[in-house]
Amino acid sequence: MIHAHITTWALTLILFFVALGLHKSGKARGLKVVQMILRLFYLLTIGTGIWILSSINIDMMYVIKSLVGIIVIAMIEMIVVGLVKGKNTAVYWILFIISLILVLYLGFIKLPLTF
Repeated sequence: MIHAHITTWALTLILFFVALGLHKSGKARGLKVVQMILRLFYLLTIGTGIWILSSINIDMMYVIKSLVGIIVIAMIEMIVVGLVKGKNTAVYWILFIISLILVLYLGFIKLPLTF
């Protein structure tokens, strides 16, 4: 299940950067499609994360990692929506980068459950 979770969040990040590229090139219709697929991958990432949490002894660090992961997903959504609406997304970018680094550190280095 860990491989499915890593695959879903990796594809989520790839789709996020595809959405950014589509926005930059002005392709609103393609951005809308990618944004809907991206929202599906949010659900898949959260679902596989919940599945992993339910199959292990839950430690508080895993709960913290899960909450930070949800913040990453929220910031991705806020950045994409903010760009579409033409709003300033600097704060969202900062929170996204900090939370992404933290969740990757917790997932790959700090916590023992990995590949």
